[in-house]
Amino acid sequence: MATKAGSPNEDSDLMKITPLGSGQEVGRSCHIVQFKDKKIMLDCGIHPGLTGMDALPFVDMIEADQIDLLLISHFHLDHAGALPWFLQKTTFRGKCFMTHATKAIFFWLLSDYIKVSNISTDQMLYTDSDLEAAMDKIETINFHEEKEVAGIKFWCYNAGHVLGAAMFMLEIAGVKILYTGDFSREEDRHLMSAEIPNIRPDVLIVESTYGTHIHEKREDRENRFTQTVNDIVSRGGRCLIPVFALGRAQELLLILDEYWAAHPELSDIPIYYASSLAKKCMAVYQTFINSMNEKIRRQIAVNNPFVFKHISNLKGIDHFDDIGPCVILASPGMMQSGLSRELFESWCTDKKNGCIVAGYCVEGTLAKHILSDPQEVTAMNGQKLPLNLSVDYISFSAHTDYKQTSGFIRALKPPHVVLVHGEANEMSRLKAALIREYEADPTHNIEIHNPRNTVAVELYFRGEKMAKVMGSLAMQKPEEGLKLSGILVKRNFNYHILSPGDLPKYTDLTMSTVTQRQSVHYTGSLELLQYILQHTAGEVETVEGEGVGGDKKQIIRAFGAIDIIYEPRMVTLEWIASPCNDMFADAVLSAVLQAESLDSPKYLPPSNKLDKNHFKECLIELLQDMFGEESVPKIFSGDTITVSVDNKAATVNLASLTVECEEDKTFEQIVQTAVSKLHQSLVPLQFDK
Repeated sequence: MATKAGSPNEDSDLMKITPLGSGQEVGRSCHIVQFKDKKIMLDCGIHPGLTGMDALPFVDMIEADQIDLLLISHFHLDHAGALPWFLQKTTFRGKCFMTHATKAIFFWLLSDYIKVSNISTDQMLYTDSDLEAAMDKIETINFHEEKEVAGIKFWCYNAGHVLGAAMFMLEIAGVKILYTGDFSREEDRHLMSAEIPNIRPDVLIVESTYGTHIHEKREDRENRFTQTVNDIVSRGGRCLIPVFALGRAQELLLILDEYWAAHPELSDIPIYYASSLAKKCMAVYQTFINSMNEKIRRQIAVNNPFVFKHISNLKGIDHFDDIGPCVILASPGMMQSGLSRELFESWCTDKKNGCIVAGYCVEGTLAKHILSDPQEVTAMNGQKLPLNLSVDYISFSAHTDYKQTSGFIRALKPPHVVLVHGEANEMSRLKAALIREYEADPTHNIEIHNPRNTVAVELYFRGEKMAKVMGSLAMQKPEEGLKLSGILVKRNFNYHILSPGDLPKYTDLTMSTVTQRQSVHYTGSLELLQYILQHTAGEVETVEGEGVGGDKKQIIRAFGAIDIIYEPRMVTLEWIASPCNDMFADAVLSAVLQAESLDSPKYLPPSNKLDKNHFKECLIELLQDMFGEESVPKIFSGDTITVSVDNKAATVNLASLTVECEEDKTFEQIVQTAVSKLHQSLVPLQFDK
């Protein structure tokens, strides 16, 4: 598809990356990459903590028929759960790709989700027939196989995380974007770690699930897990491990089967893998042995590690005799509904029993709720149940921690990093940590973005543009780090930066000012109006002007910008239009209307002399609240205070209540208003009752 003729160069240089889901949240991963008239959707998941249409990404922000390509990183519901709905219920006509293993498991996982959804909600997004029809539209891609759709080149790398998980590299007009999806840089018992591409991307879209957390060592984690399971069954309890049918479940099964084999005293205690998908899942895992790590591939020559000696499959709760200690791995992993929820509700009242949460939990799910140690939980039928069983969180979630993410970014050195798939706080911490890490590194300039849902990250990719500084701006000698503020003027393909006052000299443009005027009916006294304005704008000044016929008019100037002209039965506001002045004018108008609504008081108090020390203390507290504790020194002497924000300093003179800031007049005005308002607020307006 060719670039639209006549579109300006700047538009085609703009890349937009918009999260429609998993922007400062975990769940419903879905991202739109838009560049050179191409649109790519990365993942199309649902939110595990929500149901029906609420669980979908914000796809109403886009036109589905404009999407050229849809890539699914792996089979988890939060990355692929909305795909049948998108393929069948929207106008999408592009191509959809995923790896072979992902497609095989995706079908069974979504089939199970439809069954569970039928139980828990009537807001069905799609049916079995929709899923089957969607399968025909999904194409497969091998790892490292390059494909091209509508001029978009793409290929994928192994991402670890779960079987078939892929990181996609896109190339559009020479610009490369790497989307990691969920990935893990740590090899576990059956999966290899994520690859590091040998090509440097221009943009890296990377998960931030665990923020700045560092995972404990795998051996320590496994020992803690098996010991906790042992403790629960040894005290005669039932051990529930909520897991998703595929992914971490297989890792935990391998660990438990090995532990039971090494501890004959536990052989009488059964382990159940409770999922309607159990047999189908195992068949898929046995089929894709070659997609796993070297250890599993070597072992398969001797015996199949996924044929377990100590673990039985359990289709449902109807087939289960609850007669004593046991271990059950049941889906779904966040216990929103289904078998894991039923077992939890029947076991949670007995303190001998235990629940081990072994994966990441999304806000709004029962698994996340019980980690906060509540006294009781609400059952699916609305009944309140006491929470007596033990709850342990031992994370086997195959997401990167800070060490792995940081190492991955350092190996690739992309100029732009877009963080997705992380709670807002975790994402902010990771962003801050990465910025700190690269602040002291002059060899690599990196920009970190953490957009919210539906908020686009805008990046430009084009050859170097040069802008010449001309006129009065060019009189100052350039220095490293010097910031220039002016108007960028483009003529043909040349760019110039000019001060607004130089525009008529160097261009055909002229600067104009718009004076706004507004008249309001006013019957009160000038003194009352002036008093109310002092409470709104701080210090005001009185100037004299001439009216029609040479009459003298009383003019009050507020905020140094708004003239209030007082005439009998009318007040007129005049100001030069600008966003800042317009806001000041709104505030003055509100004060005039307030003064009009009040009866003229018999007495207006004069400006009292304030307790200087009390005023200083109040002012310091106010400025710290406005600009942060570090902006104002806690100890100072004399009659001046310095407020520092972003390398700009405003000096407050406590004797004259004036503020000076050479670098930024707007900042000066903000501080001046704060000082004046505080001074006025300590002399409240008093009326005789």
